Amino acid sequence: MSGLHPIRLAASFHETIWGGRRLERDGRKLLPFGDVAIGEAWETEIGTIAQNEPYTGKTLGTLVEELGPTLLGKQVLTIIGRRFPLLAKFIDANDKLSLQVHPDDHYAAIHEGGKLGKTECWYILAAEPGASIVHGFKGATSRTAVHRAIEEGTLEDLLHEEVVRPGDVIFVPAGTVHAIGACMLLYELQEYSDVTYRLYDYGRLTAAGSSRELHIEPALNVARYDRSAHIKMQPVLLSGGPGFQDRCLVACRHFVTRELVFQSHGSLHGKTENSCILLSSLGAEVQVHYGPGLQSNEQLTRGQTMVLPAALGTYRLEGTGVLLFSYVPVPGDEAWKLWETRNSKRSS
Repeated sequence: MSGLHPIRLAASFHETIWGGRRLERDGRKLLPFGDVAIGEAWETEIGTIAQNEPYTGKTLGTLVEELGPTLLGKQVLTIIGRRFPLLAKFIDANDKLSLQVHPDDHYAAIHEGGKLGKTECWYILAAEPGASIVHGFKGATSRTAVHRAIEEGTLEDLLHEEVVRPGDVIFVPAGTVHAIGACMLLYELQEYSDVTYRLYDYGRLTAAGSSRELHIEPALNVARYDRSAHIKMQPVLLSGGPGFQDRCLVACRHFVTRELVFQSHGSLHGKTENSCILLSSLGAEVQVHYGPGLQSNEQLTRGQTMVLPAALGTYRLEGTGVLLFSYVPVPGDEAWKLWETRNSKRSS
């Protein structure tokens, strides 16, 4: 479709009690001035602002309203309707995050006013030696046992901790009790949902000196009370192309995330179809060529995220470095099938 363009977005920053300044130290973001602990950079929040013409100054939410199916794609419309499907984040965990759990789509639709649930994945970008996450329980347990442990302050004794390293890929299906540990930086991709039930927060207080809000009853309603069968996923090498390697990091019905590693000005030719595509640079310097004869182009640099509208059509990615490439898959998606074959029983 003529007249469509990639959408390069400026992330929104979120101050947290567990955040830091690593995103700036690592050269990924220019953070707000001052001693502000930034825990999250939301790359595709609907309030983020477009940085390139002809969309400059418009929010992603406004563009969803204006462009509708041509931006989202028919697969997104089929699954979740006229709303942006995926939220990408960079997360700087200077300290550990709260223990939490997310509902699935069915529970959220009924109990959270029609919102989506939240299945997510993490790609560990940096981690200090010994850094760990919580993912499920040490063994099978029950709602009653977990509730009692919360009341007695012994919940941590039930949790399974997993040491992580840079390059690890963690899949977190809805219902998984989880927490991101301290001293790590990661990229998160999730269903676009703000529904989080906090089970436990280590007794921490807010800046005002009050306890942080917990959501124990709904969390207990949606939690899975077992040991996670698989935590670290096994990426699958795809066919790749001239000057680039292509791996599928994680795949499920909500999203597919691939890692493209461009070398010596590698080049990928593609065509948008059923879903918008999220491109997030982990260090890549990429030119995105598009439009009639691929004569138009936009640049994507380290730490930036861009959305390719579903009806953009033919495009070419050209450059060097590491780029994440995510979308909502159709049934039978080849990367999804290959990933599931290798990660049997690991997806939700």
